[in-house]
Amino acid sequence: MKCDKKMMTLYAVTDRAWTGRQSLYEQVESALKGGVTCVQLREKNLDQAAFLAETREIRALCGAYGVPFLINDNVDVALQCGADGVHVGQADMAARDVRRAVGSGMIVGVSAHSVAQALEAVRSGADYLGVGAVFATATKADASVLSRETLQEICRAVDVPVVAIGGINRDNLPELAGSGVDGVALVSAIFGAQDIEAACRSLLRLSEQMVNP
Repeated sequence: MKCDKKMMTLYAVTDRAWTGRQSLYEQVESALKGGVTCVQLREKNLDQAAFLAETREIRALCGAYGVPFLINDNVDVALQCGADGVHVGQADMAARDVRRAVGSGMIVGVSAHSVAQALEAVRSGADYLGVGAVFATATKADASVLSRETLQEICRAVDVPVVAIGGINRDNLPELAGSGVDGVALVSAIFGAQDIEAACRSLLRLSEQMVNP
């Protein structure tokens, strides 16, 4: 699957902390109905067998909606379940090694927090960058907030799509207009919503307006 800017418009990153009233599968389906353009499955505490079973279910679900499905960090599981891609952070497997492992047919996303990291990620084979945190976030308490200037510099420095992440919600999303990003990656603003489908419809409109003011 080819990575393009439209894939970044409303990028959903799962977080099991928000499950309860709905299962993770049901939450993802609600998000897909609401118009998310990409889904990244992020699991840090499931054992490998349970994780693999879950990825196969959600990969099939995303496939039914024609939406790219990526795995956070776990390259082996991404390959085994036939995911469309994998996303790694600076502390995970090096992007160059990820690209070597998955070949040319899988999307590789890399987190970047500086121009130097962004350029190195692209040289190493990244198809897109996740850049942040653009606002303070409770999802990753140790994430430092990136200045708007650095965000703009990263967007200007690379020729791959850039998705902003970190503390983004419907109130502050419009502030990213003019930054150069191609979309937003959201966790709690999607999966913490009372009505996930309705929240995604609203967030999708805001992100489209932000990208094309």
